[in-house]
Amino acid sequence: MEDFMELRIGVIGTGAIGTEHIERIANKLSGAKVTVVTDVDKPRAEKAAAVCGARIEKDGTGVIASSDVDAVMVTNWGPAHAKSILGSIAAGKMVFCEKPMTTTGADAKKIVDAEIAKGKKFTQVGFMRRYDKGYLQMKEILSSGKTGKPLMIHCAHRNVAKGTEYNTPMSVNDTAIHEIDVLHWLVGDQYVSAQVLFPKQTSLTHKDLRDPQIMILTTESGILIEIEVFVNCQFGYDIKCEVVCERASVELPLASFPSVKQDAKYYTALETDWKYRFIDSYDVEIQDWINNASKGIVKGPSAWDGYLAAVTADALVKAQGSGKIESIATGPCPDFYSC
Repeated sequence: MEDFMELRIGVIGTGAIGTEHIERIANKLSGAKVTVVTDVDKPRAEKAAAVCGARIEKDGTGVIASSDVDAVMVTNWGPAHAKSILGSIAAGKMVFCEKPMTTTGADAKKIVDAEIAKGKKFTQVGFMRRYDKGYLQMKEILSSGKTGKPLMIHCAHRNVAKGTEYNTPMSVNDTAIHEIDVLHWLVGDQYVSAQVLFPKQTSLTHKDLRDPQIMILTTESGILIEIEVFVNCQFGYDIKCEVVCERASVELPLASFPSVKQDAKYYTALETDWKYRFIDSYDVEIQDWINNASKGIVKGPSAWDGYLAAVTADALVKAQGSGKIESIATGPCPDFYSC
């Protein structure tokens, strides 16, 4: 594929994360520019276009077909991702898709099959935690072999509050999806079963959202993983991860805030917004994608990683309704993806 002097990007979806990415491409990163945007909310698209001097297309199909678009960024509503990714692959254009890649394993498999049929990887999935310094340090420690084998993993994913548009399945597909990917990457093990437990519910939730939840995953080697998802915790954006091994415990460091002693109190601040907790990893992630997409290659989380996450999410959503332990079967990784 031709190397692009400056990658011209078309953005499908200009909501919170889409606008964040447009601003970082325009003001912080190098080697790319946003040339075309679209959104179902036209005023929102116009506002995003003004940030980078882009023009507006009426829909995603128009963005993908544009002659001034070399690569596509998919940042719209999760259930619409598959259509945009498949369209980009058919057009031979590199694509970055925010998580989740798809909201069903069946749609994710279509993307994997499309890439294999084309004989080329096109898709990078927005699992930015793989670019976070804390998780990278954890992986380096675990990979050293000095800790012994991982036995258990304890995680928490807490948000200040969510609106009434956020429902129970979204706690998997939009929230725990990050843990699903990064934990598989951390320990290099496949998931085989999923279960969801519901503790006492907060009075601050609503009728369509069960909150908090405890999600339990078991891996092929027997690692037991518990993920607390609590999206109306009120006190901050709080991400925790501890891997308990045979000879050590490896814990994700807290975000860097000073410890303060004042007025007979000793405290450390917490982030309240996901945008700031992982802002550095988003910058590194998108720059890495730009660098590789300009060469027509994918080095970040692939469509196969998106597929693994989607199949696991399917099992967790099923477990939310059944109350049972649900099996997870992804099948072997194709040689095409060199897992």
